[in-house]
Amino acid sequence: HTLRHIIDDDEKWRNMLRGLNETFWHRTVKPEQVEGYLISESGIDLRGFFDQYLRTTDIPVLAYETEGTQLTFQFEKAVENLKFPVRVQVNGESVWINPSPEPQVMTVEEPIETFEVDRNFYILSRDTKAADQ
Repeated sequence: HTLRHIIDDDEKWRNMLRGLNETFWHRTVKPEQVEGYLISESGIDLRGFFDQYLRTTDIPVLAYETEGTQLTFQFEKAVENLKFPVRVQVNGESVWINPSPEPQVMTVEEPIETFEVDRNFYILSRDTKAADQ
């Protein structure tokens, strides 16, 4: 479900699933073949995504902090190469961010009053500012 939302195009997603069926019909395949197909067809480097969700038991945590109009965020409990877009709500507006294990900073026009991760992404979130208090 998270992968479908990373793709963010239901027609493309459906075509990818149909393509998997056509490409690998009645074959024994290795995980790397399916992963390679999905990476190729999506046009997105999903290696970190597959490493995180298929080879670890950790659910990545989106650690974030807001200060005025600035949002600082990064993945925690993540494999070193985990990078994928995540849809969030900032002040009620849908926005895409691109977290990674390294801190990222984004500035918005209005002071940030509310921040919420789209529930279609299988990640946890943690307000680091609230955790420090």
